[in-house]
Amino acid sequence: MNDWIKIGIWVVAIGVPFALLWKGGYIKRLSDYWSETGEELRKCSWPTWEELKGSTVLIIVMVGLLGVFVMVADFVLQKIFI
Repeated sequence: MNDWIKIGIWVVAIGVPFALLWKGGYIKRLSDYWSETGEELRKCSWPTWEELKGSTVLIIVMVGLLGVFVMVADFVLQKIFI
């Protein structure tokens, strides 16, 4: 009987907030938001595989150049101020 009490408590703990959200229309709005998001994603133009590879290489190169710039600037400023 103790297990049935635990199950009942869980049903109430989950069911009451769900019922309140349903009554307030929040579940419907969440469903609408989800379907509208899917529609917008279908309208997007996605990059081709070649564009994606090119962009990835460009980002890796730029991050490397930025890292070198920061290292050089740090070295120069360290020599100036220390």
